[in-house]
Amino acid sequence: MTIATPIKKNPELTALTLWIMTVATGLIVANLYYNQPLLEDIARTFHTSRAKAGQVSMLTQLGYAAGMFFLAPLADMLKRKRMMMVIFFFIVLSLVLTATAQSINLLVCTSFFLGASSMIPQLLVPMAAHLARPEERGKKIGTIMAGLLIGILLSRTFSGVISDHFGWRAVFYIAAGIMLVMWLMIGLFLPEVEPDHKDGYGKLMTSLIELVRNEPQLRVAALRGALCFACFSAFWSTIVFLLKANFNMGSGVAGEFGLVGAFGAIAAGLMGRLSDKMDAYKLSGFTILLILISFVIFYFSAYSIFGLIIGVIVMDMGVQATHISNQSIIFALRPEARNRINTIYMVTYFLGGSAGTFLATQLWKNYQWNGVCAIGAALSLITLLIHFINHPKTA
Repeated sequence: MTIATPIKKNPELTALTLWIMTVATGLIVANLYYNQPLLEDIARTFHTSRAKAGQVSMLTQLGYAAGMFFLAPLADMLKRKRMMMVIFFFIVLSLVLTATAQSINLLVCTSFFLGASSMIPQLLVPMAAHLARPEERGKKIGTIMAGLLIGILLSRTFSGVISDHFGWRAVFYIAAGIMLVMWLMIGLFLPEVEPDHKDGYGKLMTSLIELVRNEPQLRVAALRGALCFACFSAFWSTIVFLLKANFNMGSGVAGEFGLVGAFGAIAAGLMGRLSDKMDAYKLSGFTILLILISFVIFYFSAYSIFGLIIGVIVMDMGVQATHISNQSIIFALRPEARNRINTIYMVTYFLGGSAGTFLATQLWKNYQWNGVCAIGAALSLITLLIHFINHPKTA
């Protein structure tokens, strides 16, 4: 008589679980952007230059990239909920140390660790893909990505308001309190997911190379995502220059202007549903085209606030929808390696964003807004060409 081996069954992704994951994603990713409106106040507090204060924001982003690369793959070999509970401790610690920093150099260091520990959203998105039913995967990913985008958009507004009334340190104290609440919610309600990878950390990291080599859809999606995020970053890193030059508006207005991007959150949810019903390749073609169209609108809207608003809506819809479509494709590749696949995709994605910022700010020096629109249109056109050249072969 043989005893049947029990089949490992994933926990169910309930509405409550999805809601907690979505809220947690938005609130945790906000930690990366709180400092951006505070740099002027930070420079004044420590009697340092704006360039030195700018290192606070830069090191936060570099920390996030480092956290994604070195920590996110661990979720394929460790229990995910337990791993998140440990990382939450370091988020709260980093926030408290940031709030109490007595020198600019210490603040730069704590900001790096805050960015590295705030990589939990890159565990939650693959976890949702893992728990969701295949026919609903795009919809669930879209919901969480909507939460992430809203967290990015509202974080700057939140930190600006709190800083105006209570000072910049209060922002990080309050954020630490918020993280304690989310720590409790995750601990009480998030299900545990057992790991699939049984080898050590060294083999885990070297397997990233194998995934890149053997998964052409991952390579194409990562390159597509990086180029789209480069377009996105090129616009948002230079819009404050345009508003100052052509409309005599400052950075405060630029922050409020970014709230228009909330339409991208709506697009994230909508496109997530579409990706479950429509061929992801065809959908990506349409969404990349939206990005190209947005830069045409931007070119003719250098002196029109209304035109810029329309362009932002179109661009954000295109970028967010392409991102969701890409994730729907890559998360269907290898269920046992979703965190490593997401690491490859997101690290490439952020490298693209950094390149877009660099190119746009360099072009602004000599060509101003025309140069920004040209690089945005060129990158989106290249993305379209790469997309169509890599047409999936039919059986």
